[in-house]
Order: sequence, then C-alpha cells, then structure tokens
Amino acid sequence: MWKIEDAIDLYGIERWGSGYFSYNKNGNLIIRPTKKDAQTIDLKNVIEQLSTKKIKYPILFRFPQILEGQIKELNGAFSNSISEYKYNNTYQGAFPMKVNQRREVIEEIVKAGKKFNLGLEVGTKAELLAAMSFELGSEALLICNGFKDDEYLRLALNAVKLKNKVIIVIDEYSETTRLLELSRKLGVKPLIGIRVKLYSKGSGKWAESGGESSKFGLTTTEMLDCIRTVSEYEMLDQLQMLHFHIGSQITEIRRIQKAVKEAARVYAKIKNMHVNIKYFNIGGGLGIDYDGSKTSSDASANYTMQEYANNVVYSLKDVCDEEGAPHPIILSESGRAISAYHSLLVINIKGNKNGNHKKPIELRGDEPHIIKELYDGLQEINIKNYIEYYHDALQHREELLSLFNLGEVELEDKSKGEVLFMQICEKAAGFARETENKSDDFDDLNKLLSKKYIGNFSTFQSIPDFWAIKQLFPVVPVSRATEKPNEYGTIVDITCDSDGEIDKFVDLKDVKEILELHELNNGSYYLAILLLGAYQDTIGDYHNLFGAANEAHIIVDDSGEWHIKQLVKGDRNCDVLAYVKYNSAGLFSMFESEIAQAVRDNKLSKTDAEEILNNYKDAMNQYTYLDL
Repeated sequence: MWKIEDAIDLYGIERWGSGYFSYNKNGNLIIRPTKKDAQTIDLKNVIEQLSTKKIKYPILFRFPQILEGQIKELNGAFSNSISEYKYNNTYQGAFPMKVNQRREVIEEIVKAGKKFNLGLEVGTKAELLAAMSFELGSEALLICNGFKDDEYLRLALNAVKLKNKVIIVIDEYSETTRLLELSRKLGVKPLIGIRVKLYSKGSGKWAESGGESSKFGLTTTEMLDCIRTVSEYEMLDQLQMLHFHIGSQITEIRRIQKAVKEAARVYAKIKNMHVNIKYFNIGGGLGIDYDGSKTSSDASANYTMQEYANNVVYSLKDVCDEEGAPHPIILSESGRAISAYHSLLVINIKGNKNGNHKKPIELRGDEPHIIKELYDGLQEINIKNYIEYYHDALQHREELLSLFNLGEVELEDKSKGEVLFMQICEKAAGFARETENKSDDFDDLNKLLSKKYIGNFSTFQSIPDFWAIKQLFPVVPVSRATEKPNEYGTIVDITCDSDGEIDKFVDLKDVKEILELHELNNGSYYLAILLLGAYQDTIGDYHNLFGAANEAHIIVDDSGEWHIKQLVKGDRNCDVLAYVKYNSAGLFSMFESEIAQAVRDNKLSKTDAEEILNNYKDAMNQYTYLDL
C-alpha cells in the first residue's frame, strides 16, 4: 500500500531538502522556512489563496526566512570549528551579488546578516552601484573583485569614503599602479586585497575556474611585484587580504582541503615578509546537494557544511602553526549555499502528449497478417509470457514499418498496428512493475511509454542552468503524494524550441531520464522545481520573449501562520518587447494605421476594427505566459 513516506523516498526530498521541504499527511508539498515543524507552509493552500487573487502561473515562490537560516547555519558551522580546533581568530562572510542580484533578495540577506557582519562581494560597476546603497554592519566588508577600469576604481574609492570597510582586490597585475595612482590623486587609502592564482583546482562543472590557467589571479612573480609596488607607494599597511577561488559548487572536500593548505602556505610566507594581511579569503565554492546522493557527482557534494568548515579551519590552523604565523580572520564568499534553497518555481500543467493508445481496436478481417499477429499478442499476453510477447511486438513493429515503406500497408492499418503495439507495451510494463523486473529492456520500455507533460513556463527563463549545462534541479508534484504515481514523463515548456524540455531528474544512484508523475484528471496539476535561488534569477534569457515569472514572497510567523509578504508582478508583453527595442506606443500607432487602412479599403467594419485595436492594446499589458 502506497504511503506518504514512499513519495518522500521516491522524490528524495529528505535527502536534498536540507530539512526545508517534505510532504504532509494530505500529500501536499510543505516548506519549513525555519526547519521547525510548528512553522510549516502548505504550498497547495498558498496556491489556492493566490488563485483568488488571480495571480497567474508560473509563479516563483521565495521564502526569505530560508536565507536567514542558511546564514545562521554557515556562521554556526565555522563557530563550531573555531571552538573545536582552538583557532585564534574569527570567521565572517560576504555574499557574492553575482549569485542573485535581485534587490528583494539582497535586502533580506543584508538584514539577516548584520548580526554576523556579513558583507557583500561585487564584480562589476553595476553591482558596486547597487551594493553602495546598502547599510552593512560595522565590521562587514564590501569586497570589489573582477577586472577594473579607472571608472570602477574611482567608484570603489568613493565607496571607501562612505563605508568603513571596502577592500579592492587586485585581480590582474596591471590594476596595481592604476589603483595606487588614483588613490593618491583622490587622497583615499583603500584596503587592498590580492587574488592569488593557485595550482590547486576545484571539482565539478566549474573546476576550470581554478588552477594555474584560471582567468583571475596573480602568479607568484606578479604577487611579489605587486607587494613591492604597494610598498613603494607606502601603502603596505593597507594590503590586508589574501584571496583565492577554485570554482563554484566544489564537489570533493579533498580539493578544498588541498587549496586551503596551498593558500595558507602563501599567506604565512607573505605574513613573514611583514605584510599586514588580516583576512584569508577562501572565495566561494561551498557546494549544495541537488540530488541527495552526498557524492562527488556534479549535482552533489561529498561533504556537509560542517565538514567544509572543519576542513578549512583545521587545514589553515595547521599550516599557520607550522609556519609560526598568526591565525587570520577567515572570510568566505559563499553564495549558492546561502541562496539556493530559498526559491522554487510552481508551474501548471496544461496537458500531456504521447498519442491516443486507449481506443479499442476492432479488426475487419482483411487486415495484413502483421496486424492480426499484434492483435493476437494483445489478447494473449500475461504475467508469465510478457517478456516474450514484448520482444515479439518489437519485431512486429519493425516489420510493420518495412511493409508500410514498401507500400503494402495502408495508413489506417498502420494506425491500428501502432495502437496495438503501444497497448501491448503498456500491458508488458504493468507486468514488469508487478514482478519488479528492472532490466534495461523495461527501463527502455518505460521511456517509450513516457508522456510529455506540457508545463506553462520557459526553461530558458526560469532554469537556464539546466538548458545550458544540464545542472539538475529537483522536480516534484505539489500535491497528490497520497497517490502512487502511475505515469512516467518529461516536462516540456511552451517555447518553440526542442531544448525546452526537462529530461534529466535527480536520483539517489543515477540520473533519471523520466520522472514518476500522476495521470492528469479534470483538476489542476502543479509541479514544483526547487533549489532555484542561486544564479537562475539573472542569467535567464528571453527566448521567444517569455519574461520573468510572477513572484510571491511567503513568510511564517511564530504561531505557525503563513503570510504573503510581497507579490511581484512578472513581465508583460510590452516589457519583453521593450527589451528588444520595440516601443509599445510606436507599435500600437503603426498597427492602428494598418487597421485604419483596412477600414478604408472595406476589409473591416468600424466595429471589428475597434474590437481588434482594443484586443491588441489589452494584449500588450498581459502576462507573457499562457492563461490556463
């Protein structure tokens, strides 16, 4: 008998959900933003309330309290490690804005991070302009990374005048003299960081962003030249940070350990040169477990947050003690680990497709022999012979196609043969499930029988990393977990692009090519795509001019009641047209001229013309997705 626990296990929620997600006794997806059972949000209830407000799907749900929870957990992990290993300094973080630049997200992160002196890291002038508007904690850092022109440097130096702690990181050697000259000219003494290029590399999809061929960072020779130049400008006291980064979503803990040891050795040698390094910046890379396997696969990480902190603290302390160097303040730019869990996309399914195989087939009596053999196979297949009859059906289908190509089978008979073949397959698949046959043959059969569930969303806009690099994201039904799913399917979006399909799904031991789903009935069917809070918001594109989704920000109070904190409207048709330089007023004017000419040519009545114009104007202001 199917139970809720079976659904939780099937979709792996407790393996990848980090305590934030589960199903309740009603079979509905729930969110625990504080990880407390008393503060639970039933997503189906939220959906029902939003329906009364006529909020259209897809909807991106944000749970701001999860951001606070992840910040607390990260700081707690380092605090535990510092205490356990008797590390003689502190930890603080800086959230990298490239991970999620959305104002609402950064506001929540800055607010939640103040008690932990959480700062911000920027890599562009635009990000710096945004970051300068936030009031950070007194010891929080504003870290300026990335390639810099003089305008970027000037902007950063002006930030120094306004903020207590701004560190300008030299990512490329030529920035050194330009920074120092401009600092002298403006009469500003910034804190300076050096990004070192390590030999150590990360692991996973972004491993190439570390190592000696890394895009950023100074070689040993460039680093020493940089230190001499800073000394010549009498700014050596301002050189306070050593920075390195070996890649995002590092999957193997040993890679982190190796990089920290190498960088710690560099820090100790520099410190022994009487350079005033205070901060040891390990960059980003703290991975999260998208598939729940806790392995070094691209969709996972073979360590926990606490194990990450333990390895960093222990490895750094070990080298510092060996070299006789003081323990620096540990700094990390962990973005994915803070933001990934806080948002999910809910899509409504408009239907599915895989042909109509349910119709009963009646024979006239004069059909080709191959049709009769398929018909007999359907009548005779049973739990004892289904493997043999399935293999026979595969051969019959090949013969049917050959006969059709030779002109010996008509379209109507080809149709009958296809339906009979699929009906045999469905019976065989049922018997395979009943006998727990998990052979490759029947894995392939499940793929053949799988349906394409048509989701009202754009892969390119909402989950661009899946399309671009096949990053896996968990996909689960929002409700009906009390029912055993009896269908297999993939999720296709509504763009006019064959790449707009989710056809890889998280699994404990493998990557599934089809997902267990429920048969569509007359009611609405919703799916949730989770762990979307890192990178997906701002790298999504406007393929087919589908825009940003509507948003709902949900919080839960101490009594366990949930509240809609904020609703953010998604893009309208006029908004996405403006992105590609169409002026909606200009378009309407040109269209109005066409309508007027059609009226003059007696192609349209004035009544029809007015109705068409009103429809055109209304459509300009409508949501870009389907209204289901």
